Amino acid sequence: MHLFNYKNGELYAEDVAVKEIAAKFGTPVFIYSYNTLLRHFKAYKDAFGSFPHLICYAIKANSNLAILKLFAKNGSGADVVSGGELYRALKAGVPAKRVVYAGVGKTSEEVRYALKSRILMFNVESESELREIDGIAGKMKVKAPVALRINPDIDTMTHPYISTGLRKHKFGIPMENALEFYKLALGMNNVSIVGIHKHIGSQLTKVLPFVDALKRILTLLDELTKQGIKIEYLDVGGGLGITYYDETPPNPAQLARNILPLLKDRKLTLILEPGRSIVGNAGILVTKTLYLKTGDEKDFVVVDAGMNDLIRPSIYSAYHHVQPVLKNRKEKIFADIVGPICESGDFLAKDRELQRVLQGEYLAVMSAGAYGFTMSSNYNSRTRAAEVMVKGKHVSLIRKREIYSDLVKGESIPKFI
Repeated sequence: MHLFNYKNGELYAEDVAVKEIAAKFGTPVFIYSYNTLLRHFKAYKDAFGSFPHLICYAIKANSNLAILKLFAKNGSGADVVSGGELYRALKAGVPAKRVVYAGVGKTSEEVRYALKSRILMFNVESESELREIDGIAGKMKVKAPVALRINPDIDTMTHPYISTGLRKHKFGIPMENALEFYKLALGMNNVSIVGIHKHIGSQLTKVLPFVDALKRILTLLDELTKQGIKIEYLDVGGGLGITYYDETPPNPAQLARNILPLLKDRKLTLILEPGRSIVGNAGILVTKTLYLKTGDEKDFVVVDAGMNDLIRPSIYSAYHHVQPVLKNRKEKIFADIVGPICESGDFLAKDRELQRVLQGEYLAVMSAGAYGFTMSSNYNSRTRAAEVMVKGKHVSLIRKREIYSDLVKGESIPKFI
């Protein structure tokens, strides 16, 4: 559910006309619905109810400070994968004790920063990383709280680039080696075992992979208990999908109904790391039509947003529904919606039937709240888009559009040139 709806043929973000936002702040522009964000976050809180749990929002999905602050005020923690994401989380008011730090390539500087900040735990991905954290913690004279990320070798049936739970992937420790690694950690002087972690992928549209992966992890958990290794936190990751086209992914309540019975009578705190399922459908990308091109087989609608603004269609062949901001004519065209980047892969949608578009009209790219701005770039020296949040009738600019001088910030020309 989201709050981007038509009223008398005109698209609104909550109670504000999208065309008014685009006219005021320019395009391309990302628009987020406050009440949709809050509704989706609370859906997780409500679903897991009285069972001890912590929702650590996956910052990678959308890292704007305003969005992080909204979630933090409502009890969210953060799943971070870089020192920069940790900085953002703390800046937005997320308590360090609600931060879990994942990622296969944590640098020594990032580990020190996280230890100094006193985060809840590291999700450790390899033996060498475990040894590095132990060594750094020893030099700092602190204990590093760790969970080991276990790869349960589960096929999630999602796009191969966002599937992370198979043996062939770079993520996590193989299930068959997990007990050995926990024993290794137990013997270290400067780490404290506090949890177990798994994350099997993104945009999952079935609940069965979650269940199968959790069952495998719980088998390991029981073996760890027999070995005297106490686990306080069970981090089941994120990955719940959203509707981009015609998918019908499970909602948080369905996920809870399927996994909470498996946790009955276990003295654990459950950690969840949702990202896309909270912010994905809570945001849109609005773009303006620049030119129209007529081809032999189809038309091309050239817009001012490109693959530097929303790269998912280019790298994943991902579907995003594209619709007019004003529904004001019945005539249809069959077209590709393409951007201004000098790449054949620069498109937002291919082979779409849509209302005939006129030069200067706005189009809305739906479901752009996740992995939109966070994956955007300055390719072709294009400035990154503005971001706006709407709450009811209130509109706030939460990130200014970049200007040309931002493109060269930090650059310098050596004297020998």
